[in-house]
Amino acid sequence: SALLVTDLVNIAWLTGFTGSYARVLVTGSDSVFITDGRYAIQAAEQVHDAEVRTWAAPIEGEAFFLEQVRSLGIETLSFEATNITVSTSESMTKKLEGVHFVPGPDLFAGLRMVKTAAEIELIQEACALTDVAFEHICRMIQPGVREYDIQLDLEFFIRRQGATMAFDPIIVSGENSARPHGKATEKPLEVGDFLTMDFGARVKGYNADLTRTVVVGKASDEHKRIYNAVLEAQLTAIDAMKPGVAAKAVDAISREVFRKYDLAQYFTHGLGHGLGRLVHDSGRLSGSSTDILAPGQIWTVEPGVYIPGFGGCRIEDDVVVTEDGVRIFNRAPKGLLELPQV
Repeated sequence: SALLVTDLVNIAWLTGFTGSYARVLVTGSDSVFITDGRYAIQAAEQVHDAEVRTWAAPIEGEAFFLEQVRSLGIETLSFEATNITVSTSESMTKKLEGVHFVPGPDLFAGLRMVKTAAEIELIQEACALTDVAFEHICRMIQPGVREYDIQLDLEFFIRRQGATMAFDPIIVSGENSARPHGKATEKPLEVGDFLTMDFGARVKGYNADLTRTVVVGKASDEHKRIYNAVLEAQLTAIDAMKPGVAAKAVDAISREVFRKYDLAQYFTHGLGHGLGRLVHDSGRLSGSSTDILAPGQIWTVEPGVYIPGFGGCRIEDDVVVTEDGVRIFNRAPKGLLELPQV
């Protein structure tokens, strides 16, 4: 007869609340938002589609929550099984006498995949800022600059624009760039390095996710071969994305391109993922995915090649599925850049 929502991403999606503690009770006729006194003002400003109820010391939080459950006359309370631990569910079962407390399925993952016009606009805004940040950081790329310095400058630039980082940036060069999720180090850039930069801005709770790979100095024939294969794989996959197409089919198309260049063994992850309030949001472009593309979904498309001892290259854009294809949000250049330009 009722649902308890505890996942903060789902709560933000449902109510607009961005604090660090809240619970939402939803029945057939009521929606009650519960948080503590730290967030009383914030909840009043952000939550408009649920009744806000707050508690503060010396009232105990669990006792207040149980009081709200009883006040709504709830007999069966479903909870998000992916977000509540076994010990918490056992504790609440003992305390909620007369209430049947049961694990429930994830009701929100599929709903969050299709974005509203307002959500699409915020992600596009985050992507635009991320593009500007890429343009800004390109001026810094030259031999001797350290990976960690590039990461710090990126973070400062995005935060200075009033946004936050969507995730810890991946800034890897040379042999380090063969690590798809490598971390920035004190390694200085060297002539002949691939430099892969994977980062994004978060604007009002919504994320961007961009990857660009450049060459420090002059690109070799091998740099060009790898880069052009990755770019072709990405463009071919994007061209195939339309409503009704299976996500795993799009992933397979990108791998066919790599097979043509004898590079398929170096593409070691899925082609992309859903994007929204989470960077890795609901949905996967991968060989095991059961997702079907539909208008309003937003995906990353990010093929890559990672060769141990040489380096790696990845190109990533964020796209929204339209009625007849996709629209690419990012405008950062995708032609092979040799930096610094002289």
